[in-house]
Amino acid sequence: MITAAQMRAARALLGIDQRQLAELAGISVPTIQRMEASADVVRGNVDSLMRLLAALNEAGIEVINEGAVSQDGGRGVRLKARRPEHGAPGTYGRGTGSRS
Repeated sequence: MITAAQMRAARALLGIDQRQLAELAGISVPTIQRMEASADVVRGNVDSLMRLLAALNEAGIEVINEGAVSQDGGRGVRLKARRPEHGAPGTYGRGTGSRS
């Protein structure tokens, strides 16, 4: 399982555009565009999704699902789960409180 945000982040880490990702995965650019336009979890043909994940893996990208631990270690960036802070729903912990 991969989200549209993970796809865009993976491309950014690799420094490639949609055309290059399509070539790596052996799928069309419109397919990549549709996948990246998904609201959350990418929907699509199972074969296309498997090709995409295999190409990202081969390029050195590890897709880490929510709540999972990285199997390979290494450096990475992970989006924190949303948690309310000071009664402000939907924040990511960027409070406006004073720092001591």
